Amino acid sequence: MDLADLRKGVLVGRKSPYPAEFRNDAVALYRAAGGKRTYAAVAADVGVTGETLRSWVRQADEQAGRRHSDGEPAAESRDEELARLRAENGRLRKAEKEWELEREILRRAAAYFAKEMK
Repeated sequence: MDLADLRKGVLVGRKSPYPAEFRNDAVALYRAAGGKRTYAAVAADVGVTGETLRSWVRQADEQAGRRHSDGEPAAESRDEELARLRAENGRLRKAEKEWELEREILRRAAAYFAKEMK
């Protein structure tokens, strides 16, 4: 018996402060990038470290048995797709609010400078 057998299924450390839905959404967001973004880049978007996100992806892969014998990732399940789409939707809504704020600020600045030019 080796150490890996002894540790299998044993939780080490403390419970994660992040809810499971948040972790699943973060994993889905990383997967949605399709390898075009790093762990660190996606992790920065959701407010965790790159290593934390990497461990969540690894855990999700282990739980889902995502690797086939040829090493290719398995197809995305409906739950994973839903989590990915929810995460992407949240990110897009946040970006839209930021753009609306920028537009309002620019509109006010343009009005101010137009008034000053008269």
